[in-house]
Amino acid sequence: MSTSQVKKLSLIAVTWPIFIESLLHMSLRTADTFMLSQVSDEAVASVGVANQVIMFMFFLFQFVATGTSVIVAQYLGAKKYDEINKYVGNGILLNFFFGLFVATILIVFSKQFLSIFQLEPHLLAEARIFLIIVGGALVFQAMSITMSVIIQTYGFTKETMFVSGGMNIINIIGNYLFIYGALGFPQWGVTGVAISTAVSQGIAFITFALVLYYRVKLKITWNDMIEIQKERLKKVLGIGIPSSMTIISYSLSQIVTTSFITLLGTQMLATRIYTLNLLFFIMILGISLGRGSQIITGHLIGAGKMDEAFKVGRRNVRLSIVLALLMTLVIVLIREPLLGIFTDDPAIIQMGAILLILGFLLEPGRCLNLVYGATLQAAGDARFMMMVSVLVIWLFSVPLYYLLGIHFGWGLIGIWAAFIADEWVRGILLWARWRGRKWEEKALVKQKKPNEEATA
Repeated sequence: MSTSQVKKLSLIAVTWPIFIESLLHMSLRTADTFMLSQVSDEAVASVGVANQVIMFMFFLFQFVATGTSVIVAQYLGAKKYDEINKYVGNGILLNFFFGLFVATILIVFSKQFLSIFQLEPHLLAEARIFLIIVGGALVFQAMSITMSVIIQTYGFTKETMFVSGGMNIINIIGNYLFIYGALGFPQWGVTGVAISTAVSQGIAFITFALVLYYRVKLKITWNDMIEIQKERLKKVLGIGIPSSMTIISYSLSQIVTTSFITLLGTQMLATRIYTLNLLFFIMILGISLGRGSQIITGHLIGAGKMDEAFKVGRRNVRLSIVLALLMTLVIVLIREPLLGIFTDDPAIIQMGAILLILGFLLEPGRCLNLVYGATLQAAGDARFMMMVSVLVIWLFSVPLYYLLGIHFGWGLIGIWAAFIADEWVRGILLWARWRGRKWEEKALVKQKKPNEEATA
């Protein structure tokens, strides 16, 4: 029996710290955008483009982290503790080497990655500096994300929330020092923001390791890391690769979409970045409820409680849609003052206001994606989600982005309409999969049907 600690799980107790943590992560990007907007819209555009590449690479780390967390959740639910240390150790080591590889690729080929966006020379130079510094620090994030999801899977979601809060504070202080030249620091603009981001991520990595060891009491040994068995690796990759391919497919489509928007000019690119920063605050509702649902349903599926897992998934989708629409209403009511925080350009504010109103159509479809996607992953049914993502995005959504936005000349409005259609088509397909309950056959820990299920 493991000496690690597992907290008793309830939806609210698990989800609200994840919501705050996700809010803090999104606030980190918004803080960077806001503080750089005091420098220029061009600085925002260059960092926004570099972040597209960084986020794409960051999502590559999800395949190990997601696969490991789903397996650990099911093993915890089944009360099979013996193998958990080895799964976690393998996950941390694999993401270390993967993070090192990705960081090296980003540093060496930074110019080539950014060239696809057709940026003006001065924007390309700033974006490249940001990409090299923050991309190099991805090795810390690779291990951090593995440790963070494991800590959450054990039910210690408050702890990861506090670490994210600390990382935010460090990053904002660093931004302030380097952007405004406070306390004698040099005014390095984009370079300074990149340095403060990298330093905050390194400190977060160390803190996650301490929480995993001292709070969760999951004591990973060197042997746990290096003892990699084919069967364990197959389970992790069987969940992780399809799950990450889903995210990669979406992220790559957003990079392609960003390249379309650059054809519309820097002004429209900045509009998209400002608008997405505000919509991120709505999206985290779906992310946090999806992650909370994933943790709980993973435990339930591991324990063989399929009916209860099914009900949790449906309930969380309904709650996510209601909350997302309420938050959209609040943002729409104050849309112009919010956009005015970032810019005083009337064209950007006018277009951004229209895009925010379209959030009433966008967010319900996105909630279907986020929550049902997370619960299907928890069930081990990641392959279906991958197929939906790849086929819909590349055969339907990306062509529609170009068709409506560029070919028909509808600009950013046309691209946004395609964005809405993409979320709804994928969301409906995932809803149908969850409703059909074929995911019950995908459980990684097989159990006899308990009597509890008959009375659920």
